[in-house]
Amino acid sequence: MTQAPLSRIPARPRARDASVLRGDHWRVTVLTEGLLRLEWSEDGDFEDRASSFALHREHPTPRFTVRESDDVLEVSTDRLHLLYDRSEFSASGLVVTVPAGGRWRFGERRSDNLGGTARTLDDADGRIPLEDGVAARDGIAVVDDSASFLFDDEGWVAPRTPGRRDLYVFAYGRDYGDAVGALYSLSGPPPVLPRWTLGNWWSRYHAYTTDTYLELFDRFDAEKLPFSVAVIDMDWHRVDSVPPRYGTGWTGYSWERRLIPDPEAFLAELHRRGLRTTLNLHPADGVRPFEDAYPEVARAVGVDPASDATIPFDLTDRAFLDAYFRLLHHPLEDQGVDFWWIDWQQGSTSRIPGVDPLWLLNHFHFLDSGREGRRPMAFSRYAGPGSQRYGVGFSGDSVVSWASLAFQPEFTASAANIGYSWWSHDIGGHTRGVRDDELATRWLQLGVFSPVLRLHSASNPFIRKEPWQFPPEPRQAMGEALRFRHRLVPYLHTMNHAAAAGTPLVRPMYHGSPERDEAYQVPNQFAFGSELLVSPVTTPRDPVTLLAATPAWLPPGTWTDIFTGTVYDGDRHIELHRGLGEVPALLRGGGILPLAGPDDLDATRNPAHLELLIAPSESGTFTLIEDDGQGDGTNLRTVTTSLEWDAVSGVLRIGPAEGPEGIVPATRTWTATFLAGLPTGPVLVDGAPGTVTGESGRFSVTVEAGAASGARVELTPGPHPDRTVDAVRRILGAAQFDNPTKLEMWRIVTSAGPLTSRISALHALRVPPELLGAVVEQLTARQD
Repeated sequence: MTQAPLSRIPARPRARDASVLRGDHWRVTVLTEGLLRLEWSEDGDFEDRASSFALHREHPTPRFTVRESDDVLEVSTDRLHLLYDRSEFSASGLVVTVPAGGRWRFGERRSDNLGGTARTLDDADGRIPLEDGVAARDGIAVVDDSASFLFDDEGWVAPRTPGRRDLYVFAYGRDYGDAVGALYSLSGPPPVLPRWTLGNWWSRYHAYTTDTYLELFDRFDAEKLPFSVAVIDMDWHRVDSVPPRYGTGWTGYSWERRLIPDPEAFLAELHRRGLRTTLNLHPADGVRPFEDAYPEVARAVGVDPASDATIPFDLTDRAFLDAYFRLLHHPLEDQGVDFWWIDWQQGSTSRIPGVDPLWLLNHFHFLDSGREGRRPMAFSRYAGPGSQRYGVGFSGDSVVSWASLAFQPEFTASAANIGYSWWSHDIGGHTRGVRDDELATRWLQLGVFSPVLRLHSASNPFIRKEPWQFPPEPRQAMGEALRFRHRLVPYLHTMNHAAAAGTPLVRPMYHGSPERDEAYQVPNQFAFGSELLVSPVTTPRDPVTLLAATPAWLPPGTWTDIFTGTVYDGDRHIELHRGLGEVPALLRGGGILPLAGPDDLDATRNPAHLELLIAPSESGTFTLIEDDGQGDGTNLRTVTTSLEWDAVSGVLRIGPAEGPEGIVPATRTWTATFLAGLPTGPVLVDGAPGTVTGESGRFSVTVEAGAASGARVELTPGPHPDRTVDAVRRILGAAQFDNPTKLEMWRIVTSAGPLTSRISALHALRVPPELLGAVVEQLTARQD
């Protein structure tokens, strides 16, 4: 049987000779100033093939010094010092230190590692342990690559030789971003995802028919709820109609035509509506005789189709691997399937020792998806360090609970410590739990500020995610959240390119402020790209204030809530209180947040109308990155637009689009929205008088500009309006509390005394803590 040639992932696995030190049984490779490879081999041979983790060991040789004596080897760079007795690895004989004082000894269990991620959140009801990442507070983290499988020169898989140790020591101190960058340089970066992955995904485990699925999207359109990805769970294939002698319908490759009689027409209609499609895939049960493709697959792997024998799932079999893609998946893709949702839950063992089937699924699906110059992407579960190369991660079947929601922000942010940028969670929870409309709303709001927003729920008629299934207040909040996610796509796609260049979209606070203890104390708060900090609401609202509180730490500078317009001085802890329709998302001083116009929410193309949210208290720049959606990830055609706000001169410059023509609209509408007081003088647009719309605190100037020319807006923002009194009036008015005491609080708030005296007087009233906190938040907000 002729096998198709393997696709290969690019790799440079052999280190430069000048970077290598070697003895009879040991080898030390200085890959970078902060990254060592440490090997021990009982047989005296060493591994230079790529592993599932380490693809690129060929780095420029860094500066390092070596001192040797009879009993010790010392290696020093600007970042680390290695002390090694040149014997089998031991805690006493192998030590790495960093200048700040961190120390690692071989074999020791450390508590300072800041955590990476985990394979799954299946059935997790709250916090779970995390595997280690490459960031550690003492400055040294280790990835043990001894058990991973290898790739040969042809791109096929091979087991490890027993009796060898293979360690990678990341000694970057508290330069956590540099540690992640070193991980990417060794293991490979995330791909640039297609733009449409950044919009809303609809998913539900439900036996839709063609008509009911299209009617669902008709309703979404009528409600003005945008989506870019249509997920079809396992009922797309035969499930209940599988003959009992073949087992369950868990695995399938043949359309259930009782539900979807004309798949090509169905998928074409979804495409016409601007949707990309993915089908759920549970491949573990192999290919059984009831499948449409069974005869062809059987002949391809040397099985007589008349034997009625199930063909086992085995990606370590080259013949099966070829048939798996060529005969099972490619025909469905020819019908219109855009990508696959791979849901492997059957363990980590295959016929080749150390080769995890999940790794093979992720690796070969990713490579196959990039054939013929397509943008490659897999959507599957996390298989371990190195998984960032393959695209979007499916975190598993989340339990519907506040505890699950409360852990998800930390889980997502910590994944940056192992370079895993693109988690896709079951937003709103998948299974079990109780109906809680507030929980469902808060989870969807977190989804807006997650790498991927994919609504999902179990096959249960009482677990629903359609906004119209909820009462008016959560329904409105959910609709606003879904629409805002699509408005964020220009920003998200720029951060998509930044993630591929080395900076994950969602990062823990300590990545930006590693020397501040406070940054480690807010695990649920995170940086969302370069411009935003988000502190999502993950607890129920207070019965007195009807607001939910979330703790935050604001780094030095000023921070403006993009929804409320409230401005906060940084360098402090704060408790933020929000109603059901709000989530704390704070724009840095000088921040420029590009959004799609509210009338331009198609996530599959670059918009003709862009709005820039600007926090003008400081100067700032932002480079918008767009592409044409084509290319295999190595030859992208991109356009960049420089955006610059100069707070001193009061000038906003929208630069010309730099790059190939035809990728962005030739003419665009730009709406510059300033989160500040109304201008104090004239407003000029390219030297001519401009028009201001909006109100003090949030005003806009709109300009039409050619892509080749850009635009210039000149104005002086006024002082930010003092809305403290109005905000406190709303808080007290809604508070479910004693009216006389609220009146006394109002008297104190509106008095002329010093702020400290007023806060002290409020404390003395002994009002409920949440009510006091909500009022004090407003009193301590910045007032120009």
